[in-house]
This record gives sequence, C-alpha cells and structure tokens, in this order.
Amino acid sequence: MATARKRPRPELEESQAECPFRVIHPDPNEKEKKTKRRRQESEEHPQPKILLQASPFSPLGKFKDPNNTMDRHYQVQPYQKWMDMTRYNSFVLNGVKYWSEGFIFVANSSTIERQKNPGDALQPRKKSDDDWVARILEIRASDEHHVYARVYWMYWPDELPAGTQDGKRLVQGRQWYHGANELIASNHMDVINVVSVTAAATVNQWDETNEEEVQDALYWRQAFDARSMELSSAELRCRCNRPENPDKRLIACSNEECKSWLHLDCLIHEALVKTYKRLGADKPHRSAAVKEEDGESAKRPLSPSESGAAQTTEHSIDVKPEEHQQTIKLADVEGALPAIKAENGRASAAAEPKRRGRPRRSERDDPTANKPYEGLFEGIITGDLNPPLLEVVDIRDKVTGGEKSWTEPLHCLMCNREIQ
Repeated sequence: MATARKRPRPELEESQAECPFRVIHPDPNEKEKKTKRRRQESEEHPQPKILLQASPFSPLGKFKDPNNTMDRHYQVQPYQKWMDMTRYNSFVLNGVKYWSEGFIFVANSSTIERQKNPGDALQPRKKSDDDWVARILEIRASDEHHVYARVYWMYWPDELPAGTQDGKRLVQGRQWYHGANELIASNHMDVINVVSVTAAATVNQWDETNEEEVQDALYWRQAFDARSMELSSAELRCRCNRPENPDKRLIACSNEECKSWLHLDCLIHEALVKTYKRLGADKPHRSAAVKEEDGESAKRPLSPSESGAAQTTEHSIDVKPEEHQQTIKLADVEGALPAIKAENGRASAAAEPKRRGRPRRSERDDPTANKPYEGLFEGIITGDLNPPLLEVVDIRDKVTGGEKSWTEPLHCLMCNREIQ
C-alpha cells in the first residue's frame, strides 16, 4: 500500500535539533514466527509492544471506507530508550509553556535560513512558506536537555503528495477550493526535538454545515490518511457540485423551497454565457431591447490516550537546550496570519468571504472552464445592493452604439427563480 513521507530527514545540519527517534508502523496482525522468544521475555528486556494511537481528528467528510477512523498502530524506535524516558503533560521553552494535545509551529530549513540572515529585508510571506504545523500527541524527556514530542503533522495543501486521492481524482498540491489559512489534518506521525518549536498555533476545525461560522484563524476540514493517500471528502455546493473555497463568496437562493447556496463564479459565468448568446460578438446592448420576461416573481478536541502507553505522567519539564543546539526564538515567528480580504470581483477574481450551502453527491470538472464571452464581456456582482445585481461590462472594442455597462438580476442556478 502506498504511503507518504512528508518530513524527510536530511543529514543533520549545524543548526538543526538532533532527534534520535523514529516512528515505524508494524502490522499488529502479523503472526510472530518465533513464539519461543516471546516466552523467554523478562521484565528487563520486554518485547517491544505495538501501540495504537486513536486519532484526535474526526473529519465531517468521509473516506471510501466508511469505517476508516484514521487510528494507527505504531512503535517508536529505539523502543526501550523511548519508553524509559519520563512522560510529561507539558514543557516550557523560552518561557512559553506548550501542552500535550496542543498545536505548534515547527521550524524547518526556511526558518533556519531566515535566522541565519536576520539583516535581510523582510519580504511578505505566509506561514506555509516557512513553518510546519503539528499537533502534540505525547511528550517525553530523559532530562531538561533532551525533551521530545511525538506529533501528528498538519499538512499545508501545497504539501499534498503526488497521487493523493481526492474523490475520483488523483491530485497533487493545493486545490482551487483550499483557503489561504487552511490546513489538512493527517495521521502522519513523527518524533521531534522540542527546541525546533517556534510558537504555539491556534487551529480550529471548520464545520462546513454551520452557515454562521467564519474562520479567522488557521483551520482544517479535510483529513489525509497517509496509509492510503486519501483525502476525506469536502461538502459540495451549487449546481456544479464542487466544494466551497472559504475565501470566496457564496450567494443564497431566496426561494424558501430551494435555499441553495451558489458559487459567485458560477453565477457570473451563467449570466455572461446568456449575455454572449444574446449579443454575440457584434450586437450592441440597448436597455429597451434587453428586457427579459421572468417566469415567477421571487418571493476536540483532545488527543485520546493510546493503548499500551505509560500510565505515569509528570506535570511539566523546563527545557534547557545544550550549548551546541540553536533554539528558535519566538520573536522570529510572524504572529499575524495572512489576511483574507473580501472584495467584489470579476469572474476570475477572488470575492468576499463566504456563505454556505447544501452538499451535492456527484463531482464534475470546472463548469466555468469554457468561456465563450472571454475578451468580450466581464461581470461584477454588486454586493452592497439588496437584492444583489450583476453589472455587465461590455469590453468589445469594435462594437459601436448601445450601452457599455448595465445591471441584470441574478437567477438561481437550481430553481431558476430571481434572487431577491
């Protein structure tokens, strides 16, 4: 079965924090060929146990296997060295306390390079350009200089590996419906040295069915199963049956019997296609001639404990990195998340934050890909008006006479009623 390795371990660099542990995922159902050795176990040399990590993530979407819980069996190696260390609820690094079950930013090579060159001019950047995000599952330490965390990685959408299964498609990297502050939960496990932690992170789960919920911090809605390379499903919207991009606007149908939520781009596309069919490439628009008949008037989470884990846990440990290890300073971490600006835009532009709609069960390619009006007409939805209207802009150079811009009502793509 295909697996993903998201955090490769290159040769240790001078400024990177050393970690002598690695995680493996043995099959718990594999029978022991040498049962005699198990009988001869002693308390001093116990047979390494295969532990089960219950997933702290419960995505609202589904996997192909409806029984997939993302729970994962694992062992940390060297096993005995890991188990001999004391388990803690938290650790303190540079005066900041980090708790088990919490989210953290983790330095990578880009963060380290930025620290090496503090005099370089600061360029606009996103968290995804630098820091990784993880969720702490367990903290263990042999002393204050050797403190480690077992984590589940959160993926930035850009990091989705080639061959990721997204519904019926195989994809790689960020998809059009992923927002700027969106993460993807995973069951990709690793052990890190905690001196690589740069800051605490706030990550929320986004409930797409809650129409009033707006995300102003990092969030996740999908989960990635590293064993099967599969993404959990996202809620589908509109007539196109595609997911919602939370950074873009949705418009609700005002028909009480419909109440569908529609993509802004789909509404603009449909209206411009109708405009093109009516005017073509050379017919001018005149208000008196444009009036169209309308049919009817519109009226957790907490990380669960894993089986077989140590039962004794100390409260906290102060971390004191050794002199040869370079810690990551909290001051070097950009506090502000990339802002999402809502604005009215043309068919190809990002629009203001969203409203949500009903799910659809099938999935298609982008229905707005074929644009016969391109280079002839553009559309802008005027969000300040109630009801919202579409402003059509005629950009045909060779057409004389008529109006160069006008407004038209919007019609629901599901019931065809005018949106009030």
